[in-house]
Amino acid sequence: MKNILLALLFLPISFFSQQVEFTEFKLDNGLHVILHQDNTAPVVITSVMYNVGGKDREKGLTGFAHFFEHLLFEGSENIKRGEFMKIIPANGGTFNAYTSNDETYYYEIFPSNKLELGLWMESERMLHPVIDEVGVETQNEVVKEEKRQSYDRPYGKIFKVLGENLFSVHPYKDENIGRMEDLDAASLDDFYSYFEKYYGPGNAVLVVAGDINIEETKGLVTKYFSAVKPKPELVRSFPQEEPITELSRVKTYDANIQVPAILAAYRTPGYTERDAYVLDMISAYLSGGKSSVLYKKLVDRQKQALEVAAINISQKDYSMFTFLALPLGDVSLDLLLEEMDEEIALVQSNLISERDYQKLQNQFESQFVNSNASVEGIANSLAKYYLLYKDVNLINTSIDIYRSISREEIREVAQKYLSKNQRVEIEYLPGEE
Repeated sequence: MKNILLALLFLPISFFSQQVEFTEFKLDNGLHVILHQDNTAPVVITSVMYNVGGKDREKGLTGFAHFFEHLLFEGSENIKRGEFMKIIPANGGTFNAYTSNDETYYYEIFPSNKLELGLWMESERMLHPVIDEVGVETQNEVVKEEKRQSYDRPYGKIFKVLGENLFSVHPYKDENIGRMEDLDAASLDDFYSYFEKYYGPGNAVLVVAGDINIEETKGLVTKYFSAVKPKPELVRSFPQEEPITELSRVKTYDANIQVPAILAAYRTPGYTERDAYVLDMISAYLSGGKSSVLYKKLVDRQKQALEVAAINISQKDYSMFTFLALPLGDVSLDLLLEEMDEEIALVQSNLISERDYQKLQNQFESQFVNSNASVEGIANSLAKYYLLYKDVNLINTSIDIYRSISREEIREVAQKYLSKNQRVEIEYLPGEE
């Protein structure tokens, strides 16, 4: 018995996780629907992900997808202005939404006896939202305040700076939140046109997860969403970036900071590519917590940095692998860069230790299990894997990709993407431009 217990302790974490079962079907109008039944708790999530994000610009106008994240809470023909966000908590529910450069996601979590309400509300958002001058003006002020709180704060411009310096033609070069002057200049017709182009049923996926009956839910989905009219198929053609082949160095300023930072940023493959999974592992090895290579070296042992990170910022078309460090005391930015480069070179020239490799595997096993530990996480994963990865079953198999990555592959991918001539070095300095 003792030997059996010891063996169980050393089994991979995912041994204890269950396969996520799901059912898929499509309405005649093109809306793809994914249902996941889990009757362990009387909770249900209704969610819709639209294949539209900050990169989807019209006529040079930026920030529309993020703006619509707010605007589509204004109301509909059957939901009065301001009532959308009152009805949900009044019925025991919670809600949220987010917009990235690649997608927009809305969801509500209700007691399971409110499933029909959740479906009706999401169908109202898709079927006939109210888009008018009052709503646009109201949300314009909301977005400006969000920008002040999120972007006009210490180090809040980092993503903006990365986009501007890693991209020259792809719309990732612009902020996801958009330029406020673009939103001010937009006409009501611009907003109508944007909704008609991007918010059709064929450009979305509906996910219902939790305490449901599959057949009953199919009937309710059909009841509320079949009336949504199909829209023309969306065709995208984003410009491709030329590879970065020469090191460049730039300075940028932030009046909201006192401590400078150094960034070394690389343009890397989009998150559906295998190499992006390997770069996830490299990021975790170098800076995944206080026991990671860079943190132990620069923060703990050498006392040279207040903070250090190697982050794989994943996006669909291109990702941004970024090293960042904040100096402690009088330590120079160049010295921090040299110290980080030393660790990059070691990953490029040597195999990481077997112990570190197993630690990485355990870390990704844990992340995989945690991502499927709630109906909220499952719903988001089902939507994203269908709409953006084109493979829903990755919700069960993505861990196999990480398991298959070898120490040799980690070294090869570091050599392939993390050379000095492939990056932009950014001095992020206190002060005004």
